[in-house]
Amino acid sequence: MEPIGLIGGIGPESTIDYYRAMIGAYRQRQPDGSYPRIVITSVDVNGMLGALMQNQLERVTDLLVTEVERLEAAGAGCAAIAANSPHIVFDAVQARSRLPLVSIVEATAGEATRLGCKRLGLFGTRFTMHGHFYAQVFERCGLALVVPAEAEQTYIHDKYVTELVQGTLLPETREGLLAIVAQMKSRDGIDAVILGGTELPLVLRDATASGIPLIDTTVVHAKAIVAQALR
Repeated sequence: MEPIGLIGGIGPESTIDYYRAMIGAYRQRQPDGSYPRIVITSVDVNGMLGALMQNQLERVTDLLVTEVERLEAAGAGCAAIAANSPHIVFDAVQARSRLPLVSIVEATAGEATRLGCKRLGLFGTRFTMHGHFYAQVFERCGLALVVPAEAEQTYIHDKYVTELVQGTLLPETREGLLAIVAQMKSRDGIDAVILGGTELPLVLRDATASGIPLIDTTVVHAKAIVAQALR
């Protein structure tokens, strides 16, 4: 198997989770005790978030394409972006990549379908919650997406960029996020929540909340990356 290529650092804490999740997914498929070869290129989360905040999508694309080329030069056979928000330019990056890229959005839609979910809440950065890249994929799969109310979006985004990306995990933030899950279940009739930011599972480790699944996009993506690498 050729090495798995991962664009990490967006942010650093969740990249560590990816590494563990990919090893776990690989060993489930290869019970001989072996480990996958993984090549990680780590980018500056502040530079990436800054470009996204300024809506400099061509710059984001260029940054990611450069990292994909590094992974290709290192011998990777496939690659993935270890974050949700940069998937806003996933198609543009894939169009310029010689490596197959594994989409976190496609993988998450597949997991939602497997779980039998139909109407899902979407948590993440403002770029993810406001963007169309999740909705476009989910609509093709017959899945409905619901984003939190505006004040709830502001809370999630602010906690994400000021705490979670920095590795700060506070119990009061966890309780605040769980309260939004409960509110959306009651108000919007959702049957699952997508943790559409790879730092969110760091503070929301439970499989469920308020009786509905919390879909960990890091784990889902890691499994899809390993499956692609083993093909």
